[in-house]
Amino acid sequence: MEYKFTSRSVEDTLTLAQNIESEKFPNMVICLIGELGSGKTVFTKGFAAALGIEDTITSPTFNIIKEYQSGELPLYHMDVYRLEETDESIGFKDYFNKGGITIIEWADIIKDSLPQERLVIKFKVIDEDTRVLVFMPYGEKYEELCSAVL
Repeated sequence: MEYKFTSRSVEDTLTLAQNIESEKFPNMVICLIGELGSGKTVFTKGFAAALGIEDTITSPTFNIIKEYQSGELPLYHMDVYRLEETDESIGFKDYFNKGGITIIEWADIIKDSLPQERLVIKFKVIDEDTRVLVFMPYGEKYEELCSAVL
């Protein structure tokens, strides 16, 4: 089942991310897909703030993975935009079972490395301020999360 949410501002996206964080669980994997500037990093900032992470959240495009350990649970923020294909040497799969939350920007690039159970969010740009977020939960925990928040 798909769920849709229309964000009409950065604040809407931040609030949505904070609401999703309230349903968090260890080993949660959130896959973000959308064009540049569609709100993927904004979503991650909102989620991180709700976790209690005070660090400045930026897209880890050149690092690929940034780890934040100061929140309620560890946050592993990945940006795989610069990868041309799945690079097993990076060890993506190791992060999915470390007890934290993994948020992956451009997740469709490493789709073969993603866990079977995950939450996929597609960001569609409508205009300068408006985005439609399409949620695709894979697995019962993610279905329950979407039902609770959306």
